[in-house]
Amino acid sequence: MASKHTPIIGITLGDVNGIGPEVVIKALADSRILNFFTPVIYGSSRVLSYYKKLLDINDFNYAQVKEEHNFLPKKTNVVNCWEEAVEITPGVENKVGGETAWKALKMASEDLRDGYIDAIVTAPINKANIQSEEFKFPGHTEYFANLFEVSDALMFMVSEQLRVGVVSGHVPLSEATGKVTKKALEHYLTAMEQSLKLDFGIAKPRIAVLGLNPHAGEEGLLGDKEEKVIKPVVTDFKKHGKLFFGPFPSDGFFGSKEYKKYDAVLAMYHDQGLIPFKSLSFGNGVNFTAGLPVVRTSPDHGTAYSIAGKNEASEDSMRTAIMTALDIVKNRRETAR
Repeated sequence: MASKHTPIIGITLGDVNGIGPEVVIKALADSRILNFFTPVIYGSSRVLSYYKKLLDINDFNYAQVKEEHNFLPKKTNVVNCWEEAVEITPGVENKVGGETAWKALKMASEDLRDGYIDAIVTAPINKANIQSEEFKFPGHTEYFANLFEVSDALMFMVSEQLRVGVVSGHVPLSEATGKVTKKALEHYLTAMEQSLKLDFGIAKPRIAVLGLNPHAGEEGLLGDKEEKVIKPVVTDFKKHGKLFFGPFPSDGFFGSKEYKKYDAVLAMYHDQGLIPFKSLSFGNGVNFTAGLPVVRTSPDHGTAYSIAGKNEASEDSMRTAIMTALDIVKNRRETAR
């Protein structure tokens, strides 16, 4: 089982034709990182060897796991999730990338569920080519929510500059409005506050809530979700001593840097939260799935096929995702004492 002293962090390779393998190798190339946790890469030593040679990265070393779940401390461990040789074609979206990404994700998430690793960091997948009879989810967030039987886990984007959660995640914009309900707002605000306390060590979180419509509805002139749904929920939480504020017009809120006054922001739909987040934090942001009984993070970028295999991908977001997972594991251990 996972050590209660040195955390064991599982890392999936994602799509082998994207930048996942490159950013994983670069993030773990500095051996000093092994003093803080034991990394376990789920994927293939052949893929790692291919990219190590292609990118001419000599500082990256690893040990293949010979016995199941026998992870060596002070080493980067590699679990081979498939035995057959696969053709690696950097920058090409194809069936191989999806099938191998699923094999790695499945094995790593099962080890996470069974307690052999303390957290999981997922490299980017292609949401289209990974679809199969076994994987029918819009993305990692929904997959982990289903696996751990959590209804509506919170997609929580975090960085040093900003933390943003969204009410409606990977759904068409035409469906986003219908997701903004009293029940959903109460659920996500509660999940966000609990995560800020448990995972980030903030005793009394201040949370800003954005409006759905332009100018937060302009008192009903441009829509009534704010007056009928959002504002009453925020007001009710305030009556119970919560430091929740809003709804704020999203354009002015970010334009005036109002976000700096709060520990986190709840946006109503995906792009409302992620466009400002990535504008402010791209390259060092992390996607954290809050509300799960386990710890899961990922970098804030995709497969980036256009630069795959060209030694141009930055490992900063992957490294931050790994260290964020480590911090959250430690915070949860402290809370559990």
